[in-house]
Amino acid sequence: MSGHLDYEINKELGECYLFMGDLDKAEEYYSKAMNSNGVHPDPYLGLATIAVHRGDLDNAFGFYRKAANAEASDKSLSGMALIEMERGEHDKAFDHFSQALEYNPENMVALYSIIRLGHAMGRLPDVIPHLESYLAVEPLKHEIRYSLAGCMVAAGRDEEAMAQLNRILEHDPAHSCAVELKEHLDAKAA
Repeated sequence: MSGHLDYEINKELGECYLFMGDLDKAEEYYSKAMNSNGVHPDPYLGLATIAVHRGDLDNAFGFYRKAANAEASDKSLSGMALIEMERGEHDKAFDHFSQALEYNPENMVALYSIIRLGHAMGRLPDVIPHLESYLAVEPLKHEIRYSLAGCMVAAGRDEEAMAQLNRILEHDPAHSCAVELKEHLDAKAA
């Protein structure tokens, strides 16, 4: 029991010092937490955050990987993907963002990043299921629905895109981007 209590206390202290910006103290307590109970991802995530703050992306990636190995989560997978994106490893980043969104469809960092990557890599059709999963949880998030419509247009699914745009305009008739894309699709269909 005392091992678990030590872990909790050290993890909490690590979080407090990180919040206060004292990276050295935070690192000290996260390391103690990691050594007292190495099966939880939280100390690794904390150490990854510290490494990112210090610009040490290689170490940060290693800690994110250890966190994912202890217990995969959208945080650890997104962390790995952000570093892979920074390194130009777009295929790996896309895969890790996809996995992160399977754990948590509402992870906005992963969602916006995968949209950007999908656009850059010509993989917008692969982004569509992630946007649909998010909208199943948050149906009135118009900017995500608009992104979905754009991905559908890029995938040649104009009718489905039009249905998405109509849903936006039902709730927000003045949504200028949706109006513009709808007019573009109407002109294309004519």
